Amino acid sequence: MTGARPCAVEKRRTRERGGGGGGGGAVSEAAAGGMSGARGAGPALAALLLAASVLSAAVLAPGGSPERDAEAAPPRDLDKKKHVELKMDQALLLIHNELRGTNLTVFWNSERCYHCLFQVLVNVSWSGKPGKPSIAAVAVSTQHGSLLQINDTLEEKEVCRLEYKFGEFGNYSLVVKHAHNGAGEIACDIVVNKKPVDSNLPVCIAFLIGVALIIAVSFLRFLLSLDDFHNWISKAINSRETDRLINSELGSPSRAASIGGDAQPEAWRPPAATTRLRCVDTFRGIALILMVFVNYGGGKYWYFKHSSWNGLTVADLVFPWFVFIMGSSVFLSMTSILQRGCSKFRLLGKIAWRSFLLICIGVVIVNPNYCLGPLSWDKVRIPGVLQRLGVTYFVVAVLELIFAKPVPESCASERSCFSLRDIIFSWPQWLFILMLESIWLALTFFLPVPGCPTGYLGPGGIGDLGKYPNCTGGAAGYIDRLLLGDDHIYQHPSSAVLYHTQVAYDPEGILGSINSIVMAFLGVQAGKILLYYKDQTKDILIRFTAWSCFLGLISVALTKFSENEGFIPINKNLWSVSYVTTLSSFAFFILLILYPIVDVKGLWTGTPFFYPGMNSILVYVGHEVFENYFPFQWKLQDNQSHKEHLTQNIVATAVWVLIAYILYKKKVFWKI
Repeated sequence: MTGARPCAVEKRRTRERGGGGGGGGAVSEAAAGGMSGARGAGPALAALLLAASVLSAAVLAPGGSPERDAEAAPPRDLDKKKHVELKMDQALLLIHNELRGTNLTVFWNSERCYHCLFQVLVNVSWSGKPGKPSIAAVAVSTQHGSLLQINDTLEEKEVCRLEYKFGEFGNYSLVVKHAHNGAGEIACDIVVNKKPVDSNLPVCIAFLIGVALIIAVSFLRFLLSLDDFHNWISKAINSRETDRLINSELGSPSRAASIGGDAQPEAWRPPAATTRLRCVDTFRGIALILMVFVNYGGGKYWYFKHSSWNGLTVADLVFPWFVFIMGSSVFLSMTSILQRGCSKFRLLGKIAWRSFLLICIGVVIVNPNYCLGPLSWDKVRIPGVLQRLGVTYFVVAVLELIFAKPVPESCASERSCFSLRDIIFSWPQWLFILMLESIWLALTFFLPVPGCPTGYLGPGGIGDLGKYPNCTGGAAGYIDRLLLGDDHIYQHPSSAVLYHTQVAYDPEGILGSINSIVMAFLGVQAGKILLYYKDQTKDILIRFTAWSCFLGLISVALTKFSENEGFIPINKNLWSVSYVTTLSSFAFFILLILYPIVDVKGLWTGTPFFYPGMNSILVYVGHEVFENYFPFQWKLQDNQSHKEHLTQNIVATAVWVLIAYILYKKKVFWKI
C-alpha cells in the first residue's frame, strides 16, 4: 500500500463476485423483522455503525485543542526569533549550552533507523557571556525514540550521548554543563518544561467505542434469540401495524375483510443453504476495510503507515491478506465453474481478460493527473497494487487450471480420506511454486548489482552507515530500474522517511511478484482444505493450525526472532520470504478463528465486514476515486491534530461500509 501519488497514499484493492439480497412486504414482513435481526442484524448494525461514527466525531471533535496549547509560549529565556512552530508528532527541544568557550553540534537519529548515520540537528555556539548560556530551539520527532549525540564542534569529539522518547507537543530542555563533582566531567540532562499530550488517547476512545458497538450488537442478537423476547417484539409489531392499517383503511371493506381473515403472516424461513463460505468474504472485508482506513490516513499515526524498511505495521498487513484470500477464491470459484461444465479454454479466456482489466485499472489509478497537471508518458508508473494482483491472479489461476482435478467425493463425505491428499494431489503446482521461490532466492542473493554488495537487502541512503546510498532494495530495485527505468517506478518509497534514500524504488516491483504468487498459492491451499474436507470441521481446523504453526516456525528461523538481525528480515518493500510466511501464518490463524464462528456455529454472520467483502472492487475503486470528496474528506479546524484526522478517517470508512451494505441489499455487485 505504497503511495501512488505525491498528494495521496497509494491504495489497495481486492476482488470478489456478487451475492444475494432480500425482499419486502407489509404486515408479514413487520412480523419477520425481529427474527431477521436475530440472524444478521444487518440494518441495526449499519445504523449502529453510523451512530458510532457520529459518536466518535462528537467525542473526538475539535474543541480546546491541548495539542496546540502544549506548544504555547516558549520559556522566558528563549528569544521569540527562536520559537519553533510544532507539527504533528513533534516536540520542542531547547538545547542549553553552558560550556564556556565551547561550540556544540547536536546530532540526531531515530532508534528505528538501523545502522544509520547521525544527522546534524542543530549547532549551538557559546554565547560569549559568562554565566549566560546560549539556547537553540529545534523540533524533534516523537514517533519513535531519539538518539542524541552532542559533539564539541571544534575538536570533533563526542561530549555525551543519550537516548530519550519525546512526547507529542511536549516542551523539553537539554542542558549541557560541567558536572559539580570537580572532576571536569560534562553532564547532559533533559528537563521537561511542559508535559506532552497523550496522542494515542483518540485511538483508545475509538477502540472503546468499537468494543461498545460489538457488545451492543451481541446483546441485541442475544435478546432476539430468546423466544419470549422475540414473541413479545413480534406481537407488539403486529399489534401496532394492524391498528395502523385498520385505522387508515377502515372505509375499505375488502381491505378490512382481508385483515380480519384467517390468513396468517408468512413465517420467517432461514435462507437456503449455499456453498459460498462467508468466512472467506468476511476475511476479505476485514482486509478491505482496514485498507480503506489506512489509505485515508489512519489518523496520521505511524503504526497505520508502512514500515520504513524492516518490520511490520498495521498497514503492512492488508495487501498480503488480499493476495492470500484471492488465492482461496481462485480455487473455490474455479472448481465451481468447472463443475458446471465450463470448458478450460473458455475459462482461460476469462482469466486472461480479468487479469488484463485489473492491470489496466491499476495503471489508471496509480497515475492520476489532478495533482500535478497533465501526465507525461515519460513519467507513467507501471507497477502498482492492482497490477501486482492482476499478474498474481493470472499465474495462480492458469496454474490451477492446467492441473485442475475433480475434488474427490470421498474427501467430502468420508473420514478415511488420506490426510495429505490436498497436498499430494497438487504436487505439480507445488513443484512450480518451489521453482519460482528458488528463482527469487537466486536473483536476490546472487545477482551482481553494480556498486552494491551481492545479496544486499538494505534500504540504502544513510542506512548501513551510508556505505551504499544508491543500493535501495538490492537486486529487486536494480531489476526494476534496469527493465522499467527510474521514471516508471515509484518515486517516494517509505524508506525515504528515515533512511533518506534518493533513488526510486517500487515495493510492487517485478521481483516481489514472485513471492506474491507464492502467497496466493498458500491461499489456494487454504481453499483446498475448505473444499476437500468440507463438513469435516475438525480436520479443517487441524490443518489450519498446522499450516499456521509451520509457516510461523519458518519465519522464526529466517528472522531469528529479530527485526533486523535475521537471515531474511520481514520486509514489505522486498516482499521477502519471511514476510510471506509470517503474513500467511497470520492468515491461516484468522481463518482458524473465522471458519468455526461464521460458517460452522453461525455465532457471527461476518457483519459488517461481509458486505464490503462481497463488493470489494467497487469499494476499492470508489474509495480511490472519491477520496477527496465530502463526506470522505473535509477541511479540518486543526490540521495538526491526530483526533481530527482520526475522526475523519473513521467516518469515511464507516460510510463505505454503509454503501456496501446498501448495494448488497439492492443486489448491486461490480464484477470483472
